[in-house]
Amino acid sequence: MKLKNEFKPIRDWARARGIFKKGDPKTQYIKLQEEAGELAKALLKNDEPEIIDALGDCVVVLVNLSELCGYKLEDCINEAYSVIKKRQGKMENGTFKKNQ
Repeated sequence: MKLKNEFKPIRDWARARGIFKKGDPKTQYIKLQEEAGELAKALLKNDEPEIIDALGDCVVVLVNLSELCGYKLEDCINEAYSVIKKRQGKMENGTFKKNQ
């Protein structure tokens, strides 16, 4: 997998609103936790429109957070995938458990 610039419109939106100029990684991380909480609530309620909205919001915040930290989210995803694509393991209780 080689993502390159899939999140450009999000970066353009954030740049136009001063998020990259005046934003702070710590407050963006707090925003990510807020969005993750909304996702948890939507999952518990099985509220599909809210699940979709919360997932999207999490991605937007991750794009902004990674940019504020000096990274491109695509590069972070590509790096993570280069590691996990070789992982072996099994599903346990609905979660993939990697072999040690």
